[in-house]
Amino acid sequence: MTILLIVILALILIVGLYIYSTQRGLVDLDEKANNAISQIAVQLNSRWDAVTALVKLTEQYAKHEHDTMLETIAQRRMHSITTADDINNQQTVIGQLMGRLMAVSEAYPQLQAAGVYKEAMASLRGYEENVRLSRMVYNDSVTKMNRMVRQWPSSFVASMLHFGKREYLQADESKKDFPPVGGNGPASAQGSGGVNADSKPRNPIGFKTGGEPESQN
Repeated sequence: MTILLIVILALILIVGLYIYSTQRGLVDLDEKANNAISQIAVQLNSRWDAVTALVKLTEQYAKHEHDTMLETIAQRRMHSITTADDINNQQTVIGQLMGRLMAVSEAYPQLQAAGVYKEAMASLRGYEENVRLSRMVYNDSVTKMNRMVRQWPSSFVASMLHFGKREYLQADESKKDFPPVGGNGPASAQGSGGVNADSKPRNPIGFKTGGEPESQN
């Protein structure tokens, strides 16, 4: 009887420690994802500023496009950013605006050649690099968290503590529309972030991720 009681108590202790450990792991991943969203929200706000600066440059070339794009920016910036869906929606709108900006700049080469235009495009690339880093951290945390939420026995703990699956951030398609900026060199001299391959990535606000995540989504 004593041995049975000891075994039962040991099992209760093991289960309790497992629930405690799993809960801490879920909270840690959830907080990392939330922090990444906050970082992305800051960078998206800066990207909106850069896009607004680009749009204002089009006023003397395409007044109607200028007015409608500024109206779109004003409407979208009113939305708060707290979830992956919010970020995905913001990135979609930025991508659409960049497409319209590219159409205007292609119609007016003098706009593309303007120094202010090149500076604004370079700023967008810098902010995108920071968003990319935050997106890697977020999606990596979501991968680990969703695995714990779905796999047994951690799924039992997640359900009991009301932890659910989180949505992934979609790839930001808007950066694919960026034209080359800075100099007349060939496009091959540009890195994936839109800067010279030999230069260091731009990091306007000194964002730090604390190390590369295990996987990139």
